[in-house]
Amino acid sequence: MLSDKKIIVVGATGRVGREMLSILHERKIPHNNIGCAASSRSAGSYIAYGKEDQIIVQDINSVDFSKYEIGLFSAGSEVSRIYAVKAAESKCVVIDNTSYFRMHDDISLIVPEINPEDYHRHTNKYIIANPNCSTIQMVMVLKPLHDAFGLKEVVASTYQAVSGAGQKGVEELHWQIKNLENTPPSHFKKQIAFNVIPQIDVFTESLYTKEEEKMMNETRKILHLPKLDITATCVRVPVDIGHSISVHAKFEKNVDILVAKEEIARFSGITIIDDPEKYEYVTPIESVSKNEVYVSRIRKHQTIGNALSFWCVSDNLRKGAALNSVQIAEKML
Repeated sequence: MLSDKKIIVVGATGRVGREMLSILHERKIPHNNIGCAASSRSAGSYIAYGKEDQIIVQDINSVDFSKYEIGLFSAGSEVSRIYAVKAAESKCVVIDNTSYFRMHDDISLIVPEINPEDYHRHTNKYIIANPNCSTIQMVMVLKPLHDAFGLKEVVASTYQAVSGAGQKGVEELHWQIKNLENTPPSHFKKQIAFNVIPQIDVFTESLYTKEEEKMMNETRKILHLPKLDITATCVRVPVDIGHSISVHAKFEKNVDILVAKEEIARFSGITIIDDPEKYEYVTPIESVSKNEVYVSRIRKHQTIGNALSFWCVSDNLRKGAALNSVQIAEKML
């Protein structure tokens, strides 16, 4: 139970941090068990916790992590590099939402519905990594399919909301919509209003972006498939909240589409909405403030018997970040 734990949210003033607080409030964690931390610019201000309570924001530089049992971090990789280690040294269990620790060999990378046992397979017990938002929703669907048919190959194309780039990304989209002729891009490399951008994060030597490499490497680690043939193209779209992914997957066995749907529907945290005759499928706006990963457009490849495609959507601030972090805390503790 989290209700009797002392929890600090690091990066509490950001979009994901506020979502973490909202989820903790939904779980009825008493406000006097919650701490909030952010940069010195926000120190001394108050942040709402539910409709009735407020919590003062501490300067990250002065937090005594020994007073807390759990640290939910979402303040950027550089903050985690320094302060997550500091918290762990104080025996505060850190659940880190940045990319900094995800591929460390001694640190578990957890989606609670998939691989909670990995926590016991890694030596570092005081830092747990939360996967990339797009990775989480995709592996949630791939896991039951892998168990049924044996995953062999994945081709993923993402359509990611601007909130994944933080509040500045949301503000740039809205500002450009209102003032298109006078608003050159600053947060993004190209105009985002009425457009799509086939770049998320910086390009690497492989010509994939870091976001694409995150998805590929994290999927292999979470599913214990180090040689999985996987490729990704990650695209920023003019949507506030809700990431979407088009996935094409090949398997070791021939796919029975009815069995595939049954296995997906049975998996915890997934909802299938898929009735083509009634034009029933899920779009990003329908996922906002929802905890589930939604799956639509499930269909078998027309000529390849061991392949299928699907469309999945999820609120990137919740299951893609804040909710998964809280669920890790609940599962581990």
